[in-house]
Amino acid sequence: MSKINVALVGLGFGGCFPEIYKYHPDVNTVGVCDIDEKRTDTFVDRLGLKKYRSLDEILEDKSIDAVHLVTPIPLHEEQSVRVLEAGKHCACTVPMATSLEGIRKITEAKRKSGKNYMMMETTLYTYQFFYVKQMIESGELGDIQFMRGSHYQDMSGWPSYWMGLPPMWYGTHAIGPMVALSGSRIKRVICFGSGKMEPWLSEQYKNPFPVESALFEFENGMKGEATRSLFETARMYQEGMFVYGSKKSFEWGFTDGDDPYITTLGSLGEGRGKYTEYKKTEMPNFHLSLPEEIQRFTVGGNFDPLNPQDSLKKGSGGGHHGSHPHLVNEFVRSIIEERKPWIDEKLGGNITAAGVRAHESAMRNGEQVIVPEF
Repeated sequence: MSKINVALVGLGFGGCFPEIYKYHPDVNTVGVCDIDEKRTDTFVDRLGLKKYRSLDEILEDKSIDAVHLVTPIPLHEEQSVRVLEAGKHCACTVPMATSLEGIRKITEAKRKSGKNYMMMETTLYTYQFFYVKQMIESGELGDIQFMRGSHYQDMSGWPSYWMGLPPMWYGTHAIGPMVALSGSRIKRVICFGSGKMEPWLSEQYKNPFPVESALFEFENGMKGEATRSLFETARMYQEGMFVYGSKKSFEWGFTDGDDPYITTLGSLGEGRGKYTEYKKTEMPNFHLSLPEEIQRFTVGGNFDPLNPQDSLKKGSGGGHHGSHPHLVNEFVRSIIEERKPWIDEKLGGNITAAGVRAHESAMRNGEQVIVPEF
């Protein structure tokens, strides 16, 4: 294929993506749809996009090659399956589903259709992830000894489907980097829930926990830990990634926008223990792997069209630390090149299933559970 036609469903958070698709050199037309028709009209008028009134209308349009779903979590399973069964490539925001059965249904629909499925996990395309990946590949980090992920966010006032959501159902931002950097899959998990919430928050999902913390065992022997909080927990917002190596370690800053800390292990001095030093490190921008037309979206509103090269060098952050254009590019290029996207149903399935099973373990007071392979 030379160019593709894309439709994007959901323009809340999904509103970050239409303009990126519009300027991607391998995209022909972009359609948009939202349950709020006024919101749809805003994007159609501003960017000159094609308007759809429903997902049904999109699926019936034979000219559409691919659909990007940015819709509520409870709809991901059903809508992803419908897109694939309609013979269209599917990208979907996280999590892939909220049950093992949901992951299986998407996996089966993807393989039966022959089309691509991509879980659009932002943390796997951030400045920070690229930086740690580079540290590992160059040998600068040494051997990975342990990994940790965190996602602290208060969801009060968000749409109703969020209320009381099991924390690890939406643990992909904390779990994803560990899976991707380990080069392995999670096979076993032990998780504990902690704290208490207002009783009404537990009604929807029968989940009693505002916080869940899990220990994961990877198939290659690696171990990792992740903590996720959603309600009634006083903590600054953070989607953190921590990788501890034999030579150097990478630790996220206290808040999501802080520069990370790089710690270096030195030699043994006269006292006990080896000398260590740490420093805050500004992240570079890894925009050069993208088509020139969409590189500016890695820095968002900080892009200066009069001085593009200088502004692109600053890791000051388009959406989710510069990840949005990388996600769009990988989805589009996987279709053009007729290959699977990196975060396919197998990788996305393991990241999501690890969270699903972690919540099951928490509900059983820390009983170990096996994470199936998809």
